[in-house]
Amino acid sequence: QVQLVESGGGLVQAGGSLRLSCAASGSIFSINTMGWYRQAPGKQRELVATITTGGSPNYADSVKDRFTISRDSAKNTVYLQMNSLKPEDTAVYYCKFTSHTRYGYDYAYWGQGTQVTVSS
Repeated sequence: QVQLVESGGGLVQAGGSLRLSCAASGSIFSINTMGWYRQAPGKQRELVATITTGGSPNYADSVKDRFTISRDSAKNTVYLQMNSLKPEDTAVYYCKFTSHTRYGYDYAYWGQGTQVTVSS
């Protein structure tokens, strides 16, 4: 089992910045992907950014050049630096941890979510 604890959400004015953190604990598999998803009211949950154990990032088109994902594998922690925030970034942000096993099975774990609100 993996437990995820998120922090760093809050209220910010458009154009401002926030940094989200997510710390994983428990049975951490050595090969994994950590990332962030978000969900606004009435909308589907969508990918924001992910990063592999090797540090390869992937971003949604809507956040490219504004958000930066990074990780500290020693601390099992992933970060999301969010710059130039827009009102449309307002959502609950969820941390996701996916382990990639040698059998080809993925196991996904989700954090409780942290609210990000961007005022116009």
